[in-house]
Amino acid sequence: MINLAIAGKPNCGKSTFFAAATMAPAEIANYPFTTIDANNGVAYVRVECACKSLGIENCPACQNGVRFIPIGLIDVAGLVEGAHEGRGLGNKFLDNLREADAIIHILDASGSTDAEGNPVDRGSHNPKQDIGFIESEMKMWVYGLIEKNWNKIQRSSQQKNYSIEDAVADQLAGLQITVNHVEEAVRITGINLKTCNEEELINFCGVLVQHAKPFIVIGNKADFAPAELLDELKKEDIKFTCAAGELALKKAAEAGLINYIAGDGDFTINAPEKLTAPQKAGLEAIRAMMKQFGGTGVQQAINSAVFDLLDMIVVYPVEDENKYCDGKDRILPDAYLMKRGSTPHDLAYQVHTDIGKGFLYAVDAKTKMRIKESHELKNGDVIKIVSTKK
Repeated sequence: MINLAIAGKPNCGKSTFFAAATMAPAEIANYPFTTIDANNGVAYVRVECACKSLGIENCPACQNGVRFIPIGLIDVAGLVEGAHEGRGLGNKFLDNLREADAIIHILDASGSTDAEGNPVDRGSHNPKQDIGFIESEMKMWVYGLIEKNWNKIQRSSQQKNYSIEDAVADQLAGLQITVNHVEEAVRITGINLKTCNEEELINFCGVLVQHAKPFIVIGNKADFAPAELLDELKKEDIKFTCAAGELALKKAAEAGLINYIAGDGDFTINAPEKLTAPQKAGLEAIRAMMKQFGGTGVQQAINSAVFDLLDMIVVYPVEDENKYCDGKDRILPDAYLMKRGSTPHDLAYQVHTDIGKGFLYAVDAKTKMRIKESHELKNGDVIKIVSTKK
């Protein structure tokens, strides 16, 4: 499963975002370091189900043509500047990012918390100042992990058949950083790891972090943000969220008060007469915010991390290419997130290792044509895998 981490300074709304995305319990309070231990939950990416393009009605695996695919979501402790040296919850925070494939950096767009996460007057802290500090902390953390054995690694690199790229990857294997990540960072920076100096190595670690743990920056509490702060953040190409609004909508939908699907730009009220005046006013305030920002932004942020940062596509494996179903006649029962450029053979392995090992060929269920093992899958493909294993 893909894992996203929610990161940011204390008290910026990370736990509210987590609760809104997962509907899992998380302590939410207006003071720094509310989250001590990481919260783990399941969130979902939202896509248009393949049933729409296939003309299938009443697909049981989706909601009115909307498919939700699970991913892991990690709400980690708040990070302050100097965390790599142990400030705040320091290494505890950084350690929680080990399993993350990408990171959603949440800013307090309202400017209501200072650099340490302490509450301040709305608009008195410029959230632009918080951009980039997590990347910097992670860069220095990774550098610290490499630097411990760097002299030994550089000396060993003089030996024949010694791969310094493999050695760096081994040093960082606990962060799920691979030799491919290392080689890409070497290519981008043009660094010679065998002879580089400290400054060059630190710069290399920064590029390595960007490549292995890509970031998306989100301005939360946008509904309380002064216009001038929003304008400044827009110049940084930052998208906005109102996690508290999303959480309120999901709770109202759960109670049957409204019809709302995560990621929608609006909602409908089921029984206005059952709502109190404050509830109606609250919902209309959320509606106005959604109109301004095109929704609450929570689902959009998750989708952007998965599809833009990680460059994933959605593929639907089936056993019957004519009925688009599995062996139990369930229509489009599964949807897999796969890296763009994946092949039918990759899909076979993702369905099950044995099916991958016994792979023979694949069929494009939409065209009914056999496709090559090396064929590049496209987003929304419906694929039958033929294997010697079941």
